[in-house]
Amino acid sequence: MKKILFLLSIMSTLAFTAVITGSTSVLITPSSKLLIKGKTNINNFKCEFNVLKLKNPIPVSFEKINDVIVFDNTALVLDNTCFDCGGKGINNDFQELLKSDLYPQTRIKLKEICKGINNKNDVLALLDISIAGVTKSYRIPVKLKDEEALLIEGVLNLDICDFNLEPPKKALGLIVVKDNIEINFQLAVKEYQ
Repeated sequence: MKKILFLLSIMSTLAFTAVITGSTSVLITPSSKLLIKGKTNINNFKCEFNVLKLKNPIPVSFEKINDVIVFDNTALVLDNTCFDCGGKGINNDFQELLKSDLYPQTRIKLKEICKGINNKNDVLALLDISIAGVTKSYRIPVKLKDEEALLIEGVLNLDICDFNLEPPKKALGLIVVKDNIEINFQLAVKEYQ
């Protein structure tokens, strides 16, 4: 039996009520983007993840139960050192913020997806985000687009204090990083064969 294409085929099965299980592996293509955006009291900053450093392929196992697809151990593991914030100093500050010496990776685990309200290309994703040894769950809207690869887009707003991270202060406290950051992702995904 032919492998099920990650998420695109999964979403097409949401109209049925039978229990369906499957597994495959996917590749995150180089056209993908993953950015963390933040603000200080003076300006904005962004840290871009080097997607060429992702460990591919990523195994995907799932079970569809009614209108929900539950994933088993499907995770995107990000090495913190692969984030580039635009300069050595801010990169060091970012690594310090994430406590990379103790927790060198950030983990985004896909737990489940269900149909969105607006249209067939919208889903709600339940994610576990693990940063600096703390894991929090988030439910976020995600858009799916069928292009050359399956494009998965979304934005997650989070408070770094939820992860027991202390926003860095620079220049004797004159420059302060705001608690809220935004994770933007545009992941182009292809099934691994």
